[in-house]
Amino acid sequence: MTEQSVPPTGALPSGVQAPDFSLSATPDQTLSLSEMRGHPVILAFYPADWSPVCGDEMSLLNAVLPEFHRLGAQLVGISADGVWCHAAFAAERKLHFPLLADFEPKGEVARRYGVYRVQDGVADRALFVIDAEGVIRWSYVSPLGINPGADGILEALEKLSVRTEGAVS
Repeated sequence: MTEQSVPPTGALPSGVQAPDFSLSATPDQTLSLSEMRGHPVILAFYPADWSPVCGDEMSLLNAVLPEFHRLGAQLVGISADGVWCHAAFAAERKLHFPLLADFEPKGEVARRYGVYRVQDGVADRALFVIDAEGVIRWSYVSPLGINPGADGILEALEKLSVRTEGAVS
């Protein structure tokens, strides 16, 4: 992937088809965005396992997970760390959602979403809410040192829920 294919304005905006990907969830299992089609998906890109803010953010999202599920959404975390690092981090933090390794080629998926920090070799702290058809409906990039919380995600999911309920079948 070339630097020219990274969106010039940063994170992919609402209304854009979310780029598909397949990343390792465990040493012998992968998860693809296309496999989650049919339900809203929350992508939580974060810089690194074990950093204080990332640990707090992932723990907060884990605590809100029942509410995400109530709204029909699936959550995945994505960083450039490897699967073994993710496994240890998830076990320590008692996380109940997959952490995907954007490890090799390093940061390729984050680059496709416009949230890779080339100078640091990590993903931005970025959130995306993708609808059941694979279209980005909300995105947000937070400063690295600030936990963005879950309010924006919940608001975006509520709007999706209203739109879906109001749709004619």
